[in-house]
Amino acid sequence: MIYLDNAATTRPCAAAVAAISDALTEHWANPSALYRQGVEAARLLRRCRADVAAALGAEGPDRVIFTSGGTESDNWAIFGAAERLGKRGKHIITTAVEHHAVLHPMQKLAERGFAITYLQPDALGRVSVEQLQAALRPDTILVSVMMVNNESGAVMPIEKMARLTHRLCPDALFHTDAVQGFFKLPFSARTLGADLISISGHKIHASKGVGALYIKKSLPALIHGGGQEHGLRSGTENLPGIAGLAAACAAQLPTRMQTIARQNALKARLQDGLRTMPFVTLLGAQDAPHVVNLAVAGLRSQGLINVLQDRDICVSAGSACSKGHRSHVLEAMGVDPALIDGSIRISLSGETTEAEVDALLNALPQAVDALRPSRGKHAAQ
Repeated sequence: MIYLDNAATTRPCAAAVAAISDALTEHWANPSALYRQGVEAARLLRRCRADVAAALGAEGPDRVIFTSGGTESDNWAIFGAAERLGKRGKHIITTAVEHHAVLHPMQKLAERGFAITYLQPDALGRVSVEQLQAALRPDTILVSVMMVNNESGAVMPIEKMARLTHRLCPDALFHTDAVQGFFKLPFSARTLGADLISISGHKIHASKGVGALYIKKSLPALIHGGGQEHGLRSGTENLPGIAGLAAACAAQLPTRMQTIARQNALKARLQDGLRTMPFVTLLGAQDAPHVVNLAVAGLRSQGLINVLQDRDICVSAGSACSKGHRSHVLEAMGVDPALIDGSIRISLSGETTEAEVDALLNALPQAVDALRPSRGKHAAQ
């Protein structure tokens, strides 16, 4: 199988699988217990927090709070900021191309009387600092802008946006959903300027069901109970998942820059090959090293996916969280609906090879020919 849907999820790496197994079999005690096995589990939890904090470039381990994944981290950041600062103002800024883990909480806050400004992207999916500056108001309490868009591959100027927000609205919080940016772009939480950063384990070769929220400024507690996670998210910690996340971070951190460079080279190889195909339209900025979006007008995404799947190649129709719905990201970018309906997303990882990219480039014209038999053989063009 050639797997090219890494923006949806990644295969857990060997280090993560080993760490999960070890936590399940050797460190299964409750980290809150006071006997030896519990103390050892708590010690492992501290090491894991330190490893994830190091990968994020956080000021210290206490800035990292473990969650069940990116969706929970986004929800907590947004609802927590609204709860903390809602008496100071009711204005929140986000973008029209955020993941639904941000957009749906915004809709809920709008129902509660908050005013939400949605910054619109350009034709490539980018949102500018100038747009944010024009939208900031004295009553703005939260800005939430994703680091990398999961469909267009657009990279947002988060550092400049955070700096601007704090200069013009010093009491406001700045949140970034970095689920598609963590280990894809080189950033450090201590210099990025964001107050809140969401990450997810299964996007970086750890397991599903674990993530983290970097918290620079305090938030109200998400879950009340036994006081775990510094009293902010009570409940017995998912130590196996946390151990897998930390192991994936530790394993990839030393070679992160080389991996990013390699993915950029693979992306360029893929884009160059696609540009030779007259039936392909490339969509979006594709700034990030791992996301390539393309469309074939007149065809349906699912048809392309099915034919490629028959050739053991896995790609997706945009976000894995938007089944059966036309992409809100591509719509916001003003893409022709005929192209949206025939769009597919190819997403790479550090495990992707040149041979896999070439296999897709060879298979795509064949897939189009299979779906358009009367148009002649595109492979020969």
